[in-house]
Amino acid sequence: MRMIAQWTGLLALSAAVTLGLGEAGLPAAWLIGPMIGAIALGVGGASIRVPASGFTMAQAIIGCLVAHAVTSSILLSIARNWPLMLGTVGLTVLVSGIVGWLFVRYGSLPGTTAAWGVSPGAASAMVAMAGDYGADARLVAVMQYLRVVLVVLSASLVTHALTADTGGGAPLAPVEALDPRGLAATLLVAGIGGWIGHRFRIPSGALLVPMVLGALVQAGAGVTLQLPNALLTVTYTVIGWSIGLRFTREVLRHAFRAVPQMLLSTGLMIALCSLSAWVLVTLLPTDPLTAFLATSPGGLDSVVVIALGSGVDLPLVLALQTLRLFVVVLSGPPLARLIARYA
Repeated sequence: MRMIAQWTGLLALSAAVTLGLGEAGLPAAWLIGPMIGAIALGVGGASIRVPASGFTMAQAIIGCLVAHAVTSSILLSIARNWPLMLGTVGLTVLVSGIVGWLFVRYGSLPGTTAAWGVSPGAASAMVAMAGDYGADARLVAVMQYLRVVLVVLSASLVTHALTADTGGGAPLAPVEALDPRGLAATLLVAGIGGWIGHRFRIPSGALLVPMVLGALVQAGAGVTLQLPNALLTVTYTVIGWSIGLRFTREVLRHAFRAVPQMLLSTGLMIALCSLSAWVLVTLLPTDPLTAFLATSPGGLDSVVVIALGSGVDLPLVLALQTLRLFVVVLSGPPLARLIARYA
């Protein structure tokens, strides 16, 4: 009964916050509302958790949504602008390294925790690897998911400020006649792709594998993936709950003394990434919102949800976010060791 009561409370609180954000015209309300509701319940002592399989499937559905929206244009965008993109990603990783060095050198976080915690992306991968390299995985988790929450909120506010659209809510699929074949293909691609990404521990593989597989199915099998609004609403809600419920009272108590440092490091990351977005606008013919979302140091899935409903250059956003994901995963361990050695 206690579990049922908690799930009922989470559903009611999420719905109330989501409706409020939707009325305010905030983008990605169907993602942020459940996330805020889950944070409130998690800190309040709720014991419920979204099953790992549920989060994996939700990421896989987002991968199918991206595949439905863009396909070969992503690779074409990387091919045309790869030096600038690689430079932008390199600048972001360098900035995170400098912030990590400062907090290892002058902060109170133990060992290499700060070096792993300020990594600009691949939150779940960083948390998983941090413990193997001697960092406090709990503090790394708080830093990483606090960054994700703040980035999602800031990106939504910036998107709201820079767009004339005041409809609010997360981007949903256009209303179209139900195509059982397309819906079945979507669920099949999400299930198989999500399992492959999770089984072989590919960084963000639960999202990236279905994205690639879905693009191949659409291009080669002649089947158009279909994502009804109801499916996307559930997907955004599951992702928001998965992020929010990670913030428990025990974890925050463990990290309480370091919270000001975490907020400062996250604020610095967002500000410096915004600077790299300004450089991108200067050197590349793109709009400020596209550049901001492309360089935003948040999770790939949450940034994509916001970008999909904002009218931005989605191939550029996805190309930069995906490129940074792989660079961060590859550079994370050596960068953390380097910071720990010299800080």
